[in-house]
Amino acid sequence: MRLLLINPNTTEAMTAKMAAAARAFLPGVEVAASTGRFGAQYIASRASYAVAGHAALDCCARDGAGADAVLLACFGDPALDAIREVSPVPVISLVEAACAAAGDKGRRFSIVTGGERWGPMLREQVRAHGLDGQIASIRTVAPSGGVIAADPEAAYALLAETCRLCVAEDGAEAVILGGAGLIGIAAAIQPRVPAPVICSVVAGLEAAKLALGRASGGDGRTDAVATTGLSAELAALFSRGTLT
Repeated sequence: MRLLLINPNTTEAMTAKMAAAARAFLPGVEVAASTGRFGAQYIASRASYAVAGHAALDCCARDGAGADAVLLACFGDPALDAIREVSPVPVISLVEAACAAAGDKGRRFSIVTGGERWGPMLREQVRAHGLDGQIASIRTVAPSGGVIAADPEAAYALLAETCRLCVAEDGAEAVILGGAGLIGIAAAIQPRVPAPVICSVVAGLEAAKLALGRASGGDGRTDAVATTGLSAELAALFSRGTLT
């Protein structure tokens, strides 16, 4: 079995950290990790998110052949629907996986992440997934996920207090720590939060483990069209209309 893990930002260290977690979580599974070749080092705005969608699709075109499942390792899902269109295997969304885990048995849940611009973007995604009735709140902290990833211990107290407020003030029965840059922090702050704290990356890996046993994803086809200025791999995908 082979899992393609796509990091649509350009921070190789973040990719390596998630790939190591994936290999530990999925022993016996080959984990191929792909980092965006262009774009922002951390996705923190609509502009960088738009570029990340292109980068994620480019990663899929470059490294997707032979994968049994794809994990789009960004809590925000840039180009999720596009990758699902061209992928013949399951494509895992961190947002879907984390919300499913946090909202199990009808629980109300909150989302905490880094970077204030993510607030309205995530509200739109939650609404699109039809989860308005279960969402208790979305809270952002001032440091972006990139800053938190660079020095996570400095952010522990702030994140723990924000999660605690989600429970105490917003009525959350579980809290998602959303973002690849926050990997590993949920377990560290759990003792300080009186409700389950869900790591979005761990939730994604749990979903990937189940997906690796499924036969297929979508039909793996898009319209074959001529293109200009794309990478060789992405241009070939559009020329064929298929990933391989």
